[in-house]
Order: sequence, then structure tokens, then C-alpha cells
Amino acid sequence: MWCARRADGTRAAKPSTLTEPSAGAALAPAGGAVLPVAVDAMGGDRAPAEIVAGAIEAANSGLPVILVGDPDLLGDTGGLSVIPARETIEMHEDPGRAVRTKKDSSLIRAAEAVRDGHASAMVSAGNTGATMASALFRMGRIRGVGRPAIATPIPVPGFTPTVLLDAGANAECSAAWLVQFAQMGSAFAKQRFGIASPRVGLLSIGEEPGKGSPLVKETFALLEAGEAGSDVRFIGNVEGRDVMSDAVDVVVTDGFTGNVVLKTLEGSMKFAFKAVLAALPPSEPSEGPGTATATLLAALMPLAAELDPETYGGAMLLGVDGVCIISHGSSSARAIVNAVGVAHHAVTEGLVDQLREAIGVPSRVPSRSRQLL
Repeated sequence: MWCARRADGTRAAKPSTLTEPSAGAALAPAGGAVLPVAVDAMGGDRAPAEIVAGAIEAANSGLPVILVGDPDLLGDTGGLSVIPARETIEMHEDPGRAVRTKKDSSLIRAAEAVRDGHASAMVSAGNTGATMASALFRMGRIRGVGRPAIATPIPVPGFTPTVLLDAGANAECSAAWLVQFAQMGSAFAKQRFGIASPRVGLLSIGEEPGKGSPLVKETFALLEAGEAGSDVRFIGNVEGRDVMSDAVDVVVTDGFTGNVVLKTLEGSMKFAFKAVLAALPPSEPSEGPGTATATLLAALMPLAAELDPETYGGAMLLGVDGVCIISHGSSSARAIVNAVGVAHHAVTEGLVDQLREAIGVPSRVPSRSRQLL
């Protein structure tokens, strides 16, 4: 975690060496072992082999893990326990219909494991809509939450990531929901990245208060009036160019716009790296890269790692009564290791209870994800 902060509580430059959120034993709370993270072994373009490999690696690093999937298809599980699930929700399937009809799917069983106290969190690289539906229908919403939102860390070279939400859960939103996204996003930025007082911006087409759609204008008025509470540090409208900058810590928008922003940034970063690599002078196979090329590649590798979405494990579904990580569909074993680490950290740090308090619903009993063995 990157927790260096300036005196005013805003984020400072991160260390030059990137630290991935997968430290195991250091995250274990005093007084007992946290329940395992349920990993959907059947979800993702590279399932089950890469997912199982990542789960095994996470377990070997000291993180508690349990697999969910068809035991006959998983191969060598490295001794990990398996929750049997004979059905798989494919990437192309309609989320609502699949969740209603495939009751024995790995996604449903993973969410039920959290609900029933057999797991502390769930991780899936499968169908995003079905992952959200499974978590929502089986875990339920935090009381008082209008709609859950997907919070995605957007890399900012040299600084902690910007939290973008909603990144696709709700194509159409109300101003009240966006206010809650600001509350939950601020709490998440504090917990995940250690930002003492996150700066929350509302995505618009201009910084001026009068800019934007009717939804943006209504939301701006509510946030400006303090409807999100004193713990939310609203700094006004921000523009798309600010998302990958140190100008803001949390960017709030509707799920349609947020998903377009996310996919546009992903495509732009891939294009930029391909263009840079294509511009490098060719080298002879027998000689290897020249001095200039080797020097440039050495400088680019840390940046490439920082911009790689696998470094962050996945996005967090905020607002459900449990911890749910939605990983990229093409996730490798490395991404799953990091996703399990993020999920475990969220559990041990009490993220769900922090979200409950952020929206003004004090916790009376520990959330499911905080149960100990």
C-alpha cells in the first residue's frame, strides 16, 4: 500500500519501487484467522488453469484461499479446499438470466460462501454482470445503499491511483446515488490507499459549476451543499484529463460514462506502449537490443508494471454486504494473487463496516466478511 501523505492529508508521490498488495501474514488480524477468500475458479478467459495457479500462489504466500468450481475440471489444486459447483456462467451469457437459472454455478456458490460464513470475500474474473448480480442477490446490499458501484483504481504514474466509480454497474443513475458513490469512494480510498482526506471530484465537461448534464448539475448542488457529509472532501467538477493526474483522488460519475472512460484509458495505454515499442530501433537476434534500446526498455518496465491493471488485482464492488473483487476477464495468475491480497486486506481492515459508516448507517454487528474462525 502507498501511504505517504502530505501535511494537508492529500496523497504524495509513491515509492519508486512498486509494492503489490499481496502480503499475506502481515495482513492477518490479531485474535484469530480470517475466513478464506473464495476464488471463482471457472471465471475468466484463462480459467481454470491460470485462476487455480494464482490461488495456489496466493495460498503459498500465506493468504487463506478456497476454490469454487467443478472438481473434475480444476486439475491439481495444490491441496486447496474446493467448494463444488458443476455449472459455469460463460462470459457471453445474459447476467440476469444466468444467475436465475444456474443455481449451481461457481459464481453463485462463491457468493453463497460469503453469505453463509464459509468465506470472507469472493474474487472472480468471470462475467462482470453476473458477478455483480450474484454478490447482490446472495450477499445483499448494505442497509441504506441505493445501488452498488464498481470502484476501479486508475494508475497515476508516480502517485497513488485515482479511484473511479461507478465503472459500469449502473448505466443510469440518480443524483442521490452519485452522492452515495462519493461517500463510498472516499471511504474506499482511505482504506485501500491510506489517503487521509481524499479529494472527491465530479466528472463533467468543464470545471465550472454550471457545466454538465442535468444529472451532473443536480449532483454538484447536493455535494456542494454538503449532502455527502463532512467526511467527503468535495473539490468540484473535474474533467477527463484529470483522471490520470494528481489533481483528484476519487472521481464520481454514472456507470455508463465511467465504463467508457475506463475502456478508453485502457485502449490508449495499450496504443501508447505499442507505438513506443514500434519506434525503438530494430536489433539483430544474435546481438540483442542496442544500448539505447536497452536503456529505454529498462526505464519503461517499471512504468509498464505500474500501468498494468493486473497490478491492482481488480475492481471492488462497493455497497454489497461483503467484499467482492471483479478481476479483468483476461486475468493471469499474477492478477488473481493480487486480487486475493486486495480482498484479504479489505476484510482485515473492515471495509464493509467503513462503508456502512460512510453512508450514515452505524454498524451494530460485525459484517459477514469480518467473521473469524
